[in-house]
Amino acid sequence: MDRTTFTIRRTLDAPREVVFRAWTEPGHLSHWFGPDRGFRTPAASIAVDARPGGRWRVVVVADRGTEVPVGGTYREVDAPGRLVFTTGDPDNTDGLPASTATVTLAARGDRTVMTFRLVGVNGDADHAARARAGWARVFARLQAHVASLGAGGTARRRPAAA
Repeated sequence: MDRTTFTIRRTLDAPREVVFRAWTEPGHLSHWFGPDRGFRTPAASIAVDARPGGRWRVVVVADRGTEVPVGGTYREVDAPGRLVFTTGDPDNTDGLPASTATVTLAARGDRTVMTFRLVGVNGDADHAARARAGWARVFARLQAHVASLGAGGTARRRPAAA
């Protein structure tokens, strides 16, 4: 099996506590987790048990109704600074794509530097390139979501129209 690795770093316009919650709460995940066009991620399709050994599952739904389940197991949860989780089953021997992701959140004033490292246990270089591009698009949605929140992690009120 090939072992592919990549790292993506983003500075997000939100405190790390808010970014951590965006990674671990279904109400936040539904706003940003999944492809950027032609898909949605209903909050009701998300299950998160953010503790070591806990499982996570998201069902991304295409506009045409096709459902794509994604999930894995948390290996480390150290709020609000670090998550390690699997996608798929890295221990499988049947060749299905699987990986281990490490998310590190470092406070920089009222912003957060997020470092995302993905190790693909059984992917090739082409799979890694597609995965990296996909995660980069997802993180653009994460940036927009957390930027729309106040420091407490709730939607900012927009001024009423005059």
